[in-house]
Amino acid sequence: MSTDYQRAREELGRRLRELRIENPDGRLTGTELAQRLGWPQSKVSKLENGRQTPTVEDLRSWAEATGQPVAGDELCARLKGFESQIRSWRRQLAAGHRPVQDSWNTVISNSAIVREWETSLVPGLLQTADYARHVFQSHSRLQNSPRDTEDAVRARMKRQEWLYRPGKQLHLLVWEGALWVRVCPPDILVAQLDRLLGVVGMDTVHLGIVPLDAKLGLNPANGFCVLDERLVVVEDWHAELWLDDAETIALYRRVWDTFAESAVFGAEAQQVIARVRRSIKV
Repeated sequence: MSTDYQRAREELGRRLRELRIENPDGRLTGTELAQRLGWPQSKVSKLENGRQTPTVEDLRSWAEATGQPVAGDELCARLKGFESQIRSWRRQLAAGHRPVQDSWNTVISNSAIVREWETSLVPGLLQTADYARHVFQSHSRLQNSPRDTEDAVRARMKRQEWLYRPGKQLHLLVWEGALWVRVCPPDILVAQLDRLLGVVGMDTVHLGIVPLDAKLGLNPANGFCVLDERLVVVEDWHAELWLDDAETIALYRRVWDTFAESAVFGAEAQQVIARVRRSIKV
């Protein structure tokens, strides 16, 4: 878990403890508060020690039970502050992949320029429906999330309409290793690579491939998106990080620019993609 995220949970826990101790009718023990709330005492302990993330309902109930209901808004603002940056997959996928895709559709729709660095998969904005289907299925198995694959695929395909709108620009860098990942059957991967070959030269897409043998200024690390110099989204196994402070955005732009120096574009990019495509036995 992110150190910043854990620190924020611990600080929220300390504030919860303060409210329990400062109850207007006299200090409450953890056991007494748990009885008021109808919770196991262990839940009170975990929340106060930053070992469990509360829900909005938990926080408002806590404020009421400690006789300080006006503190509810403050507690919820604290929760929103750190959850807006670290969005756990467990919470995001509670209702399946479709709601997550709908949220991304809104974010992308409101963006004019997207810069992306991808190291492990063909990016969603250029995925075929069949390729996307296998990606969603594998992540549903990993996260034990509801299987709404077809709805999620349709939402992702709808997002690609953005590529054909005036004024939109996708600046995409893909590490060659991502083209080799067999997340789907060979025939589907071949069709996906054909899709990539076809977007080279589009007015709205600037696709760069970083060859496996290219000299790199940095290790490939995680993929990320920079949206209009206002937001960076980094995906990890446990969560997405949504980062909007200027210093962090500037850092990720420098990272993107560094990889761009190692990329090939246009006909050279097509040659790399075609080389991978020829190696696949269908």
